[in-house]
Amino acid sequence: MQQPDPATKLKELEAQLVKLNEEIEQVRAQQVPVEVENYIFQTLNGSVSLSELFGQREQLMLIHNMGSQCRFCTLWADGINGHLPHLESVLSVVLVSHESPAYQRKFAIDRGWRFNLASHGGGQYIKDQCVFGQADNYPGAVVYRKDGDKIMRLNRAPFGGGDQFNAFYGLMSLADFDSNAWEPQYHYDEK
Repeated sequence: MQQPDPATKLKELEAQLVKLNEEIEQVRAQQVPVEVENYIFQTLNGSVSLSELFGQREQLMLIHNMGSQCRFCTLWADGINGHLPHLESVLSVVLVSHESPAYQRKFAIDRGWRFNLASHGGGQYIKDQCVFGQADNYPGAVVYRKDGDKIMRLNRAPFGGGDQFNAFYGLMSLADFDSNAWEPQYHYDEK
């Protein structure tokens, strides 16, 4: 049996990917929200609760970042930073890591990030809300919604090579790029 030519196969796979992304979106919309506690975070302005991170919005996206030493987390945050004004037109966005607020701010300034920042300090929040099972820290995103006095987790997803949250890998695949042969270049060496 003759195999389809690569151009035809690529078109078929790309069409399947579009359909899968539509299906993922539909399944995410069907998730049953889960009530979470009003965790406490640290910022440059002191302690703040999860509910305060919403600001004036009804929804909040927390970007889980493993910190300045993780090259991959830096790559994802660099990409999300470009989308930040668009995201913030509909919801609040805060990048959280275990690092101190002062250290987060220094790294964010060096990277040109515009995120609101908060530190979970490696405490109960990240233990309970980590995007990847029982891990104590893992990169990803979580979206919460206010429901009266309650805070409900709508969805969460881990970040990883080739995921739908980082355009880098898709763009580089156009250049016949082997993602297993490359590692992000930027992280913070001062600690």
